[in-house]
This record gives sequence, C-alpha cells and structure tokens, in this order.
Amino acid sequence: MDIILTQDVTNLGNKDEIVKVKNGYGRNYLIPQGMGILATESSRKVLAETMRQRAHKEEKLRTEAEALVAKLQSAKVEVGAKVGESGKIFGSVNAIQLSEALRKLGHEIDRKNITIDSDSIKQLGTYTANVKIYKDIRVDVEFEVVAE
Repeated sequence: MDIILTQDVTNLGNKDEIVKVKNGYGRNYLIPQGMGILATESSRKVLAETMRQRAHKEEKLRTEAEALVAKLQSAKVEVGAKVGESGKIFGSVNAIQLSEALRKLGHEIDRKNITIDSDSIKQLGTYTANVKIYKDIRVDVEFEVVAE
C-alpha cells in the first residue's frame, strides 16, 4: 500500500513523501493518526501541484534572503550602550539590542535568529554576530558597540 505522509514519521520518511507500507500499518495506524493519506491518483496530482507551488515560493524567499545578506554585509551597525567612566558597559549587549539596531536600519530580524560569537559583550568595540536569514542562509554581521 502506498501512503503520502502528512508529517515526518521516524524510521519511515519525511512529510510529503510517498512510502510503501504494509496494509495493516497504513490502515490501522498511519491514516487514523493523521500521519498519512492513501496515495490515490488524485492525491498524487494534488501532491505534485503542492510541491511545485512550494518550490516556487521557496525560490522567491531564497532570492529575497540572498539580497538581504548582501545588504547586511555592507551595513554599518551601531549598538548604543550606557558606559561608566572606566569605559565599561553597564550590563552587556545582547541579541535583543542588536535586533533593535538592525530594525532601525530597516531590517526585520528576529532576536532568536541572532547568535553573538562572544559570550558577553561588556566593553566598547567591534564584534561579530551570526544571523540566520533563511533555512541554510547565514551571514556574519559586524557591529560596533558605542557609548550613548
């Protein structure tokens, strides 16, 4: 029996794959649990159309992400921080502050997609952060911590 998986199933396959399983496993477990549907001729056509549309959308998102990478590599990002007399920052600079600085430049990047290389930034200077733009597209963004 051929089944189209509607979600990832461990040791069987990933979402939108057509897999061959035993009749009992398909009818008694996969289909009732909502993990798959019967691979009829019409459902195969629907799957093919869905995959085609998804590929088109993904290509568009990928080109937008690559354009954003080019902008971020040339961007000059400054993060302001309150500084004491000795030049030491009160607290530390984190991904939230870097996300706000990027938002001011017109780039909407979620703080969860930002990884700052050094553990904690407590001094003024230039640092690097790794930003995840799209699934496998990442860019290193240099930012400078300046006194407010």
